[in-house]
Amino acid sequence: MSVVRSPLPEEHLKVVGDALQGALVDLVDLHLVGKQIHWTVVGPRFRTIHLQLDEVVAMAREHADTVAERASALGLPPDGRAQTVAATSALDAVKDGWTDDAQAIRTLVDALGAVIARMRERIEATDEPDPVTQDILIEVTRDLEKHHWMFQAENGGQRG
Repeated sequence: MSVVRSPLPEEHLKVVGDALQGALVDLVDLHLVGKQIHWTVVGPRFRTIHLQLDEVVAMAREHADTVAERASALGLPPDGRAQTVAATSALDAVKDGWTDDAQAIRTLVDALGAVIARMRERIEATDEPDPVTQDILIEVTRDLEKHHWMFQAENGGQRG
């Protein structure tokens, strides 16, 4: 049953729907990764990282809502349920226990980098079928890249 009808042709709707659903899953999982590390980070840079993670979590939640609402506007029911995110997320799982500050930064740099790479693929895929969705994905990617830069700078660009 479709309550909302999309103005997009069916073949475009499939591409756009896949892009939006993938973006939603990435953003919901990024929110969860950020919150888990927020609760477990320890070390000399605890406070800085703790507060920085609040910004990432808020950004991911806000963009997840925008992405889900775009899907709904196109007649595509978004699926942000826990089981869907767990089954379809491409982000690495966060280790249990405490997370030292350097590892927290590495985890966020890796998670943000992975999400950015997939968002850029979605930007390219939605170029022709739906520039409106593409614009949303560009905005999301801009914010992800800002946080990616900040976490890399926090660790002096080092991987270890």
